[in-house]
Amino acid sequence: MSLVAIVGRPNVGKSTLFNRLVGMRQAIVDETAGVTRDRHYGKCDWCGTEFSVVDTGGYTSNSDDIFEEEIRKQVIIAIEEADLILFMTEAETGITDYDSEIAEILRKSGKPVVLAVNKVDTGAKIFDSYQFYSLGLGEVMSISAANGGGTGDLLDRIVQLLPADNEKARDEHADLPHITIVGKPNVGKSSLANALLGNERNIVTPLAGTTRDSISTYYNKFGHEFMIVDTAGMRKKSKVHEDLEFYSVMRSIRAIEHSDVCILMIDAQTGIEAQDLNIFNLIVRNDKACVVVVNKWDAVEKDSNTMKEYLNAVKSRLAPFNDVPVIFTSVIKKQRIMDVLDAAAEVYGNYSKKIPTSKLNEEMLPEIENYPPPAWKGKYIKVKYVTQLPTKSPKFAFFCNLPQYIKEPYKRFVENKLREKFDFTGCPIRIFFRQK
Repeated sequence: MSLVAIVGRPNVGKSTLFNRLVGMRQAIVDETAGVTRDRHYGKCDWCGTEFSVVDTGGYTSNSDDIFEEEIRKQVIIAIEEADLILFMTEAETGITDYDSEIAEILRKSGKPVVLAVNKVDTGAKIFDSYQFYSLGLGEVMSISAANGGGTGDLLDRIVQLLPADNEKARDEHADLPHITIVGKPNVGKSSLANALLGNERNIVTPLAGTTRDSISTYYNKFGHEFMIVDTAGMRKKSKVHEDLEFYSVMRSIRAIEHSDVCILMIDAQTGIEAQDLNIFNLIVRNDKACVVVVNKWDAVEKDSNTMKEYLNAVKSRLAPFNDVPVIFTSVIKKQRIMDVLDAAAEVYGNYSKKIPTSKLNEEMLPEIENYPPPAWKGKYIKVKYVTQLPTKSPKFAFFCNLPQYIKEPYKRFVENKLREKFDFTGCPIRIFFRQK
């Protein structure tokens, strides 16, 4: 599919237009300049032509933004990747030095460029857009990204300039497993994503809160094929004071809801804290498979038993659901990062496992017969039949005569037997006792 990159200086409305083109609120929009930092991908369909759209951070130079250099790198990469560049400017401010600088880069790139002047909300403001012809980038399209004015003509122009061999294609990555990297701020989520991908896909700095949006990237290496999603760090609610961070946390939660496997990263130096447990419980409540990654392991002083003791401490904090792989890594030194991928792939296999009903009954009914549910008020409970439900995550229905008398400890016994007979490492299991 053809790729259209939206570029421009900060706060001209790139993310607002991106959200309008892809038809959903995918990128965070705020009046604060410099909200978008990483490249953000989506899909747009116009008059039967489908193409990808990439939203970039605002291009600046010599500003006091510490992310400036990294954002500029991301913008240049997006321009190199794109088949067409949508250059956004703003009517009210007119042509700035940044606009001239970007126009110079675009002229040198030799790529087709569509120049859009945003925030033309009234007919009178159209006259402010004519000055942009002096940038020498051809026809000027006056639009209002906020209310949609002029976006139809803009899309007609984009479709007209897209490469002719672009044919309508469906999203071939929709059926792939989605692996989401989650955790507190500054535990190394973006560094892990970059290390796995082998390029600087996500901006990394020592500052907590660098990543704001959930960034999804296609991965196909070493026999693994899936989507890797990097998310913003999640802090306690009481510590979130900024609107932007609130949106970032909401995106991270939504990314967990749409994932198949979550990689929960914790900092080896601080150990597993209350907020790590909150994120882990969120993963379990959403019935997602999980791999725990203890990062910055190189910074911990070790003796022969350190890893074993640390592993036992982590498992005891995660109880009762502690049947999860725990991998000790140092992302910066690239230690054991391939183990993370292998564990995620194995856990996804368990997560999507479907056990035939005959096999289930053959293995589970004798176990239940040997250790039946305790009688309640002189009434005996008989389990007759078991089957796996047709859901994405592992869920099982046990049919019996008096389901209301089965208590939580017996459900845990049944879950442990299921894990013993059929490998469900890393996956939460839901068990339902139903009237036969």
